[in-house]
Amino acid sequence: MANKQKTIEAQKWDLILEFFKKSFTEGDDLDLNGVIFLIGSRELGIGYKKFKKNEKMDIMHIAVCRLLEPYGFYEFDFFDEEGWPHYKLLEELPILSTGEQMVMMKKAIIRYFEEEEILVQEFQEIEVQKL
Repeated sequence: MANKQKTIEAQKWDLILEFFKKSFTEGDDLDLNGVIFLIGSRELGIGYKKFKKNEKMDIMHIAVCRLLEPYGFYEFDFFDEEGWPHYKLLEELPILSTGEQMVMMKKAIIRYFEEEEILVQEFQEIEVQKL
């Protein structure tokens, strides 16, 4: 039976989940939406607090805009008086299946971690192992 090694991307995704699990969830597993919410919270620069459902959705929207900005879908516009970032839609998002959306967002999150220089050493170790 062939040895099924994880791709570099899959290993990076596992590291990201572990990072958030250790840092924010008291050991609970996290799904893609949880990661997106935490990235949105980071972009807002807010600590832990209880949010209303509509605020959670807004925070996730901020994360999606920020994550898809490097791909040309959104562009940062301004911060409002409460410090919330606003983005302009530059290009309509493609119609994707749920699976395709998940792949796209995971890639965007990995790119975000690379651009923000989070888990740099851990990512480099994965890349060196694959050489």
